[in-house]
Amino acid sequence: QVQLAESGGGLVQAGDSLRLSCAVSGISSCTMAWFRQVPGKEREFVSGISWRGVTTRYADSVKGRSTISRDKAQNIVYLQMNSLKPEDTAVYYCAADARLILPGDLAHQYDYWGQGIQVTVSS
Repeated sequence: QVQLAESGGGLVQAGDSLRLSCAVSGISSCTMAWFRQVPGKEREFVSGISWRGVTTRYADSVKGRSTISRDKAQNIVYLQMNSLKPEDTAVYYCAADARLILPGDLAHQYDYWGQGIQVTVSS
């Protein structure tokens, strides 16, 4: 059974940093990604990483402020977010797919999802 468990969210102030973690079990050698969603809007791509960790991809909204990485031995994916803005407030979801070679930016490309974790950035 594949399970993805996010951690590291919370309430921070604008300008702060936060590191989200996603622990993966039941699947390996998979492309991983982070998405986020606010009420009334579609889930949007934030960042993705290939299973080897060689290829990364970022949404323009977080590019330059975020770094995605993975610990293959521990099967954990991280999203380091710096210079957080109130518009980064959302529920963040970890996603995985064993078929993707490169990280895609569409939610339907991923088969497995975590439960989501709230990130709130106050101004």
